[in-house]
Amino acid sequence: MLVAALVAAAALVAGVAAWVLRADDDPRDTAERFLAAWERGDADTMRTLTADPPADLRQRLTRMRDDLGVVRQRYRVTAVGDPDGDKADGSYRAELTLAGGRVWAYTGTLPFTRRDGTWLVDWSPRVVHPTLREGQRLRAARTWPDRAVVQAADGSDLDGVQSGSVQQLVGSVGKIDAKTARELGAPYREGDLAGVEGLQRQYERRLAGTPALAVQIVDADDRVVRTLHRFGGTAGTPLRTTVDPKVQRAASQALADVGKPASLVALRASTGEILAVANKPGGYNRALMGRYPPGSTFKVVTAAALVADGVDVTSRVGCPATTDVGGRTFKNYKNEDFGTVAFREAFAHSCNTTFARLAVDRLGRQRLARVAEQFGFNAPIIGGLPAVRASYPPVKDDTAFAAASFGQGEVLTSPLNMASVAAAAATGTWRSPRLVDAALAAQALDAGGRTPEPPRKLEPGVRSALRTLMPAVVSEGTAAEVGFPAGTAGKTGTAEYGSGDDPPTHAWFIGYRGDLAFAVVVEGGGTGAGAAAPIAAEFLRAAA
Repeated sequence: MLVAALVAAAALVAGVAAWVLRADDDPRDTAERFLAAWERGDADTMRTLTADPPADLRQRLTRMRDDLGVVRQRYRVTAVGDPDGDKADGSYRAELTLAGGRVWAYTGTLPFTRRDGTWLVDWSPRVVHPTLREGQRLRAARTWPDRAVVQAADGSDLDGVQSGSVQQLVGSVGKIDAKTARELGAPYREGDLAGVEGLQRQYERRLAGTPALAVQIVDADDRVVRTLHRFGGTAGTPLRTTVDPKVQRAASQALADVGKPASLVALRASTGEILAVANKPGGYNRALMGRYPPGSTFKVVTAAALVADGVDVTSRVGCPATTDVGGRTFKNYKNEDFGTVAFREAFAHSCNTTFARLAVDRLGRQRLARVAEQFGFNAPIIGGLPAVRASYPPVKDDTAFAAASFGQGEVLTSPLNMASVAAAAATGTWRSPRLVDAALAAQALDAGGRTPEPPRKLEPGVRSALRTLMPAVVSEGTAAEVGFPAGTAGKTGTAEYGSGDDPPTHAWFIGYRGDLAFAVVVEGGGTGAGAAAPIAAEFLRAAA
């Protein structure tokens, strides 16, 4: 029994020794650990598994990844041969995902050497690729296709339009820095040409397309030694905007002789499509990004709330020269006193005192805030280019509420927002303004996949009332002397900013004619009737 046990134990020890010897003779574990470290970019672990690794191993691997534009890499052992003394050979399969989701796959070699009983990868450049030699490296040479164009609504090329306002929308193309290249991701690199402003920036990938790639081996002087693989590129896709060339020319011409900073935005009222954007001077897109108190143009919103709550256009309302709310005196322009008049007349003559009083006495703060949101206030604008949202913040007391009722206080908006208010008045539905198709708007760089706000239908009776109130401004109210084309409806605005007893004012006019809605602002221009309305009239005559 004892002899048998000893024999069995000896056999077990011999078996274990044989297993250890076989494991030690098999470099597969080294291969798997080496490739796993390579896949995760762990150069330190790769170094410990390598015989005589180059001092710049990390830099070599990083440069390979960058020069190829690798976005994902996978390495798998495919074979490990039987050792021949202290040498052995193996192979692996590499799958490198390059720019545009293109996968370059190849079979590489893994030579091994055994030192002090440990198998290590026997380093040479051929470990990276079987045809690579010292002093050479891998790269992906890119050839970009011709860039697609930004188009007007009729398909014409906007890139060549000689208009500063149009080019501000289109934007420019230039060499990008390393930070921008990282933001754009593969296949972009520092020094590439890409959109840096406007629609060129927002729709860079659409317009640029995908470059053709040639995977190459190059020498230290960047001369091509061998081309290993080629991938075809894809052409860029044109970007069709909603800009109407005729309406855009009319907008630009209307601002041509304006001596102060000014902006004009025109929309197709029934769709929210932006037909024209004009800014003077250039350099800042105040039409989309400017934030101004809307002044009396906001009375369109307040009037809608009053009508929805029972005020008729013929209702008799007071329009005194002044009124007191919470200890603050509100007054009409030039202290005009119209006495008791129809609501239509109070709107046409832009009675601040009427709106301040009615808002506080009949509406309530939350009610006007809800109606303001029906007209797009506080809603994000997802239209193809960055644009500020109109802001109607909560008011703290009746005095602030009275000021907000006619577009003062903390109410802020842009010409684009106010053009959408005019469009809502024309159609009875607020639509988020957009410069491109709604699906494309969601693809803009700043949109983050967010889609434009859905349409918001105004309450019953509002559209018909506004179609009585707004034409009266042009026919007999504050803009009666301007000379608008027949069929124009609108609202003047004189918005105070700054401080003092007689603060400066921005001049506004918003309105519609047929399916064309618009907004004009002149910074520091004075009155809406004196500065903004004549610009609007000239624009409408040219756009007809």
